[in-house]
Formats: sequence, structure tokens, C-alpha cells
Amino acid sequence: MDVFEAIERRYSVRSYKPDPVEDEKLSRVLEAARQAPTANNQQPFRILVVHTRGREEELQRVYGRRWLTQAPLLIGFVALPGEAWRRMDGKPYGEVDAAIAMDHLVLAATALGLGTCWIAAFDPAAAREVFGLPDEAELVALTPLGYPDRGPAATSRRPLEELVRRERW
Repeated sequence: MDVFEAIERRYSVRSYKPDPVEDEKLSRVLEAARQAPTANNQQPFRILVVHTRGREEELQRVYGRRWLTQAPLLIGFVALPGEAWRRMDGKPYGEVDAAIAMDHLVLAATALGLGTCWIAAFDPAAAREVFGLPDEAELVALTPLGYPDRGPAATSRRPLEELVRRERW
């Protein structure tokens, strides 16, 4: 599957089979995330890999949807602002870099037949406690990682001409 097909086929999976993700596939999606471009190539993020079996109750504290723990794995992208490149105005790019890396993982997962769902509506305090995050780390997003139990629901996107501005706003 080429990148354009992966982009078109990707959808937010909210129902997973309990089948384990093969180590080779996990390694490939993690490598895809590692290869993501980051500002000044600083890679100011870490990837948290969590097995969900036996941890369902505590993981539900982080995000209360049951489908979160249907997948065998939960992947978290954690920014390290202190390691991030900063723009001239001081804005750190750690969260942007972590998001780009997560998107690489999401597209690689799609290409390998795995499902994901970008989750940002988690409880930050519960996540910090459950995952043992240090003060200098910030969880940016989570995704379950597993095999989809059903296909995508119909969705729509805005027309390109509504989204694109040329030369100036």
C-alpha cells in the first residue's frame, strides 16, 4: 500500500479484535514514528507502549471509553518541552513533533492492516498518574493499536477549495 492509499484508508477505529499485534508489526510502526521529521531533528518526544490486558480498569481512568482497551496495545506520544527546538518567539515545537511522529505511526499502522484512533480527550492528571509521567513530560495524544473489528463509518471532508488559501489569507 502506498502512502496515498494509507491516507485514504485511515479511519478512527472504535472497535477492535482481541488478536495480538505481532512484534514485527509493532516494531515497524514504532520505526515509522522514529523516522518522522522533527524541528532541528531533536526528536523531543518519547513513545509509551502499554499492554492493555489486565490494566483495563486503570486505563479507563485515563479515557473512559470501553473500546480503548479492546485493542491489545495503547500507544502514547509524550512531548519533552525541555528538549524541543524553539521558534524565534520562544514557542517550543515538542508537541508538534510528537504529533507528526504519531501521524507517521498511524499511517504505517493503516498500511499494515492495523487500526488506530487519535485520542486527545483524555484526563491529563489520570494519565500522569497511571503512566508515571515525570513533571517534564507531557502526554500529547494516545491511540489504541490493534486489528479493527469492523470497517469505517461514512464520513465527509470539507472541499479542498474551502481549506486552501493561496498566496495570502
